[in-house]
Amino acid sequence: MAKSGTLKAVWAALAGNVLVAAAKFIAAAVTGSAAMLSEAVHSLVDTINELLLLYGIARSSRPADRQHPLGYARELYFWSFVVALLIFTVGAGVSAYQGIQRLQHPQPIERPLVIYLVLAASLVFEGASWFIGARAFRQSKRHLSWWEAFRQSKDPPAFIVVFEDSAALLGILVAGAGTTAAILTADSRWDGLASLLIAAILAGVAALLAQESKALLIGERADPTLSDAIIRIAAHMPGVCNANSVATVHLGPNSIVVYLSLDFFDYMRAPDIEGAVVDLEKQIRGTHPEVSAVFVKPQSVQVARASQGETLMSPDYVLREDVLTGG
Repeated sequence: MAKSGTLKAVWAALAGNVLVAAAKFIAAAVTGSAAMLSEAVHSLVDTINELLLLYGIARSSRPADRQHPLGYARELYFWSFVVALLIFTVGAGVSAYQGIQRLQHPQPIERPLVIYLVLAASLVFEGASWFIGARAFRQSKRHLSWWEAFRQSKDPPAFIVVFEDSAALLGILVAGAGTTAAILTADSRWDGLASLLIAAILAGVAALLAQESKALLIGERADPTLSDAIIRIAAHMPGVCNANSVATVHLGPNSIVVYLSLDFFDYMRAPDIEGAVVDLEKQIRGTHPEVSAVFVKPQSVQVARASQGETLMSPDYVLREDVLTGG
């Protein structure tokens, strides 16, 4: 399930985009502004995106079943990737088309006051939505910079809302500047240039969101501090001779699968190992509720090193001696 702050941010963005999209389409029809029409399409795409994110959140929260034994958490990453594609294909594509059309066939802008009124109202709605989204995203930001928090975030709706609203605010400013330049110079081609710039902004945002969503969809490791904590727990469990390695994969923002390679003492019998694994899983999931599944592979240190090679030394694999010595 998405965090309540993230869910609130998505709903706030949806409400704001519905109102803004309707106002922009009316203004575009009345004034004939290409930049305003691009902004209207932008807001419409954002509205569809919020609906897709809400759908993804609902789908990802379904419990595991026989067909999907690890659950449906990764559906959120799939729909986030679809959102990025929509921003690029529909939002940027339509805006670029409108800009090129206006450059080739200039048309005078009518009733510019309507444009300014709608842009001012949109700025208020989008600003409020951005504030709510940024506050929700900032809760997971911790000591990281905004860019680092985005790169390390495993919750696409949180950063998608912020990026969408940021692009919307930039688009509003660009549309206002294009309209002003077209009026002052009596050259409506400035309106077309503004539409092309809006398309460039949307394309850039879409590329960033697509790249991050794709990485999450393929599977990213959890925070290294979680790996360290888990390897420490495993290393101190009774019956464990050596905690060889740990690997983690995010299925969703709050769903992590853990793979452990453990060397048990030779005196441990099969029932003893089974009991130790059950206790280990209880302790891990008790202290880290975001861990949805733990898989343990009993193997000696020698076999683990031989089978995993240098992979054992990657950041998500932590040797017991490294952890215990603070390495």
